Amino acid sequence: MTDQPQHAADHADQRTDRDLPRPKAPPPCTFATLVDREQERAALSSLVRGTRAGGAAIALLEGPVGSGKSRLLRSLTAEARLNGIRVLEARCDALERDFPFGAVRRLFEPLLASADPQQRARLLSGNARAARQALGSEALHGSMMDLAEDVSFAVLHGLYWFTSHLAEQGPLVIAVDDAHCADLASLRFLVHLARRLEGLPVLLAVSQRTGDRATGAALLDDLAAQPLCRVIRPRPLTHDGIAELVQEVLGRTSDEAFHAACLAATGGNPFLVHALLAALRLHGEPPTVESLERISAHDSSLFAEPMLRVLRQQPPAAMAAARAMAVLGDGSPAESCARLAGLDVATLVPALRTLGSLGLLTGTEDGRTWSFNHGIVREVILADMPSAERAESHRRAARLLLDDGARAEQVAAHLLMTELPATGEWAVTVLREAAREASFRSAPALAVDLLRHCLPDEVDPAADAALLVELGLAEAAVDTHASVRHLQLALEHVHEPLPRFFVLSSLSSGLVRSGQAAQAVRLLAEQTPTVRDATGDLSRLLEGQRLLAAYEDLPSYRDILGESSFGLELPGHTPGERGLLAARAGVVVVRGDRAAEAAAAAGRVLRRGESAADSPFFLASAATVLLYADRPDEADAAYRRIMGSADQDHSTLSYSVCSGLRSEAAYRLGALPEALDATRTALDLAPPGTSGMAQLLPASTRIHVLLEYGDLAGAEAVAAQRFAKAAADTWRWNEYLAARGRLRLAQGEPEAALADLLECGRRQVQWARTSPAVSSWWVWAARAHLALGNGGRARALAEEAVFRARRGDLPYALGAGLSLLAQTETGAKAGAKAGAEAGARRLALLEEALAMLEDSPARLELTRVLIAQGSALHESGRTEAAREVLRRGLESAYALGARVLRAQAHHALLATGARPRRPMSSGLASLTPSEAQVARLAADGRTNQEISEALFVTQRTVEQHLTSVYRKLGSSGRRRLRSLLDGATDSEPA
Repeated sequence: MTDQPQHAADHADQRTDRDLPRPKAPPPCTFATLVDREQERAALSSLVRGTRAGGAAIALLEGPVGSGKSRLLRSLTAEARLNGIRVLEARCDALERDFPFGAVRRLFEPLLASADPQQRARLLSGNARAARQALGSEALHGSMMDLAEDVSFAVLHGLYWFTSHLAEQGPLVIAVDDAHCADLASLRFLVHLARRLEGLPVLLAVSQRTGDRATGAALLDDLAAQPLCRVIRPRPLTHDGIAELVQEVLGRTSDEAFHAACLAATGGNPFLVHALLAALRLHGEPPTVESLERISAHDSSLFAEPMLRVLRQQPPAAMAAARAMAVLGDGSPAESCARLAGLDVATLVPALRTLGSLGLLTGTEDGRTWSFNHGIVREVILADMPSAERAESHRRAARLLLDDGARAEQVAAHLLMTELPATGEWAVTVLREAAREASFRSAPALAVDLLRHCLPDEVDPAADAALLVELGLAEAAVDTHASVRHLQLALEHVHEPLPRFFVLSSLSSGLVRSGQAAQAVRLLAEQTPTVRDATGDLSRLLEGQRLLAAYEDLPSYRDILGESSFGLELPGHTPGERGLLAARAGVVVVRGDRAAEAAAAAGRVLRRGESAADSPFFLASAATVLLYADRPDEADAAYRRIMGSADQDHSTLSYSVCSGLRSEAAYRLGALPEALDATRTALDLAPPGTSGMAQLLPASTRIHVLLEYGDLAGAEAVAAQRFAKAAADTWRWNEYLAARGRLRLAQGEPEAALADLLECGRRQVQWARTSPAVSSWWVWAARAHLALGNGGRARALAEEAVFRARRGDLPYALGAGLSLLAQTETGAKAGAKAGAEAGARRLALLEEALAMLEDSPARLELTRVLIAQGSALHESGRTEAAREVLRRGLESAYALGARVLRAQAHHALLATGARPRRPMSSGLASLTPSEAQVARLAADGRTNQEISEALFVTQRTVEQHLTSVYRKLGSSGRRRLRSLLDGATDSEPA
């Protein structure tokens, strides 16, 4: 990639310590004057004014080639500078389309290069630290096991925070021209930023060419769909506009007949109108209809043929310079162009100035750096070159750049335009280095393309083992089957412990992702002993991975269950001990008989784990052990740490998995909005090619949450999505069946619900997921039985759950089981005495359930029990006590946003003769878990930005939470928060 010219600062004399140098506007383009654009400019001006006032906005300028998008974008940036707004701009280059974050670096690198060390440190602090991976050469942290995954989410979020830090210093315009030529990573960042732009004084202005389906078209469509986005499509020129251009280009007036003919020939496209007028000037023709008839008006040649004709009439040096410029790209130094063109600089610079006088190029005042005025100029010149000559020019350009010390990716961009496979040791070396950089910059597809250019036609596994390993690791995130094939070829020839570990780890993961989990388990069982490291830690990691792989194949999992007792005595001092401990604890906790021991083991893993050394999948497994050990608050905190660590670059896959699991923890805590957000994140980030397995858990939790909101239509839409057949062979399908069964129960279909729920229970036994804390299927199955009049079967499910919960020390599952057992205590048909006894037993069970949940963070289940207890008290004739308990239940349901439970509590209160008023949640107990967390951080003196970075939410979300906290606590600001929170009692937990 070539760097654009750096520009000096506007108003440099006003620079403060917080300001960074602001780029100067580029020289004006000599192509078509901006005419007939008053409406478009007015729209852009209003966006600039809004940004200056602190608002956020997005402008997408789109239209066919030559419609004036780039000129409008330049007018926007010029106006922004006049208004004192910092402008960062980048023009995308098709040559760099395959290289990740090329456009992002064009935006931000000049600014960082001119910043002092303190300014750089401030901009890249906190969560913005991950942006270093896109803006510099910082490598990934963490286990090499994760290199094959798409690691871009943390980088994208880091770039968002980098932008946020910039916006703190004042309004900001980010202008990206020719986005249809941008690399996918940069486009993903623009969309990522656009979705979170609200609340930042930032105007994101992007131009794209229509007519060609760009590689990133879906991302640009996503950008256009954002609520803040204003799509501006430049209109065709009018007759008056054409007349103005005629006067500028030909210095003459013209009549209406010519204007109409010109409009018909060009469609009012400014670029084509200008090209047509330039052709008339070239041939000395007047602006008449007759002259137009003598000029080709075909779109394919309207500009290309006249331009090439003009070029061929220039001295040979001009054509050679034009071709060298086209190969090297915008911003190329004159010295490089001269060497590629076979000219000396003294000859080249006048040739470039000649091209500039023709309106094709613009150069700096010293003539050392040049750029094309329009991307189509470069396209025409490249298309005119014979393919063999073009490929040879790119090969020579690559060598010249290498000799000049260019970055590997700049050199490789040209090598990709040459023959395959690459010839020459220097070329292979550069391509492999560029592939490593691509992997670090979240571009596995590019890394694969680069490495495949290195692979000889006849592969020798022994001689090419190292290359096969690099290629197989890169292919893991792009082409699983090819990855497996290449790693299998290399495995026999990789003997050193660490490389062999990487190959086995990635190969087994690839087998699992391609639906061959049983083969992965066998591979690891056979090959783990061949990894003979001195400490045995690599072998422990592979053994842990074998357990995780077995959990994806029922026969393999059943075999593993009979192997050992899964001891949990490892101290967890090394990554291998922690990985194996997390995997074993995961197997143990789902059975429920050693939940406390498994939770203790998971706690050691999480306390001693290091984001730079431990796989996030092992850490997430440990957090899930806490979730299944009935400790959702601890699990939620662990998931947050895994996802939010500033020192770890997480993969999109691991972030998606953690978000899905965390949504379940948030749901159990009653944090319904957070649970819904987490499911949305998990579903948005779920990678393709996983047979729907990555979507099953968040989709299931989303159904449960929507049902708490009473949104049957929303839950039905989630349940209706199609999953691959292979997804039904996994344990995750159990949770989907449980959610769908509950939905069918809510739809008034108890028979269909029971069928789903009992099938879920049967499968849970198969998978040894028998702990009542793992899934709530048994709760809804019992309720379906009750709806069908099968009280005995409902009671049997409740009694088994209570038994297992007591044995496993699972307090929240025990509370839910006792509450369910109470529902089976009717006795209404057995007479008054039996009914009274049943009522007493019911109250006793509910009192015990309430005792288990009263001080717990599981507020959703607590609310259910409160409503059930209030109803039972009312049935027993204790009306006042019933009203008191039901009011608590109503307040709690209102605070949680659980609309269905709120309606139940409201109706139950009405049944007691009370007239419930609208709940007014107040006091510490009314704070949601997220509000309490934000309040604590604010009371500790954290700023809104620090809180948002710590919790991985936007500053706007923090502001909304604080507003709610102040209202509920009757506080006017942060000063009173500390004393209010310090005054929390056990009955009012913050």
